[in-house]
Amino acid sequence: MQHKQWRKFEEFCFIGLMRLALLIALLGLVSILLTITWRGLAALSWEMVSQPPSAGFYLGGDGGILHAILGSLYLATGATLLATLIAVPVVLYINTYGRGSAIAETVRLVLNILWGMPSIVFGVFILGLLLAFGLRTSLLAGIITLALVILPILARTFDEVVRLVPHDLSDATLALGTTRLELSIMLLRQTIPGLLAGLFLAFERALGDGAAVLFTAGFTSTMPTSLFQPVASLPLVIFFQLATPFPEVQARAYAAALILTAIVLTFGMLGYFFLHHFGRHVIR
Repeated sequence: MQHKQWRKFEEFCFIGLMRLALLIALLGLVSILLTITWRGLAALSWEMVSQPPSAGFYLGGDGGILHAILGSLYLATGATLLATLIAVPVVLYINTYGRGSAIAETVRLVLNILWGMPSIVFGVFILGLLLAFGLRTSLLAGIITLALVILPILARTFDEVVRLVPHDLSDATLALGTTRLELSIMLLRQTIPGLLAGLFLAFERALGDGAAVLFTAGFTSTMPTSLFQPVASLPLVIFFQLATPFPEVQARAYAAALILTAIVLTFGMLGYFFLHHFGRHVIR
């Protein structure tokens, strides 16, 4: 009887700890949203999101941050596409041709190590390559850097989704005489909802990362006309505006943070929708 009571007490304690952790996470999110909304909503205007900056924008002049909004979308979209082109074949290979092999476990270990690596390290690495080849900061360099940052996130997320597919389904597919290439196609069709969720997760990370593009994408007040020109991004706009001594410019930094948060939350909800709406058709 005492053992049963002790188990109930343990369950009560752990449920309480989990609820406390959930409450702390919710309070953190709510406090962030309230802070940037309270400090940035007054400075938010249609001009800010629809116009490029003027010459004295960072000194309190007119204009907006349209160049940074579009620049962040360019960087995040390009990086997500590039990372997807690498992650999907790698994950399908280690779950079909290399399933259970030492190669598959080594790839997973490498991806885990890359996931934990600070994004600024990738930025410094790409910067070193740019200096070695005599190149300069550009949109392309920023895309490559962010692709390296989000590649382990996308690959490991997709890998875990693929591993959720029942092995019996894969074995039955092979037993019918299909090739491993056809098995890969079947796995891809089964895991599209999870892949889309991982894409949105990686896209959000690319949108909000400023350290990785600080040394590689550069910064400019104009929109790039090619992949080899520097580009602005929302995280760096926020950083540069907060560094000024002018209160009105700092308020616009919080407004830019509010815009970035709204974009990230939008794509987060889209990822949740794809995962739970289209996931109903997945065989488990």
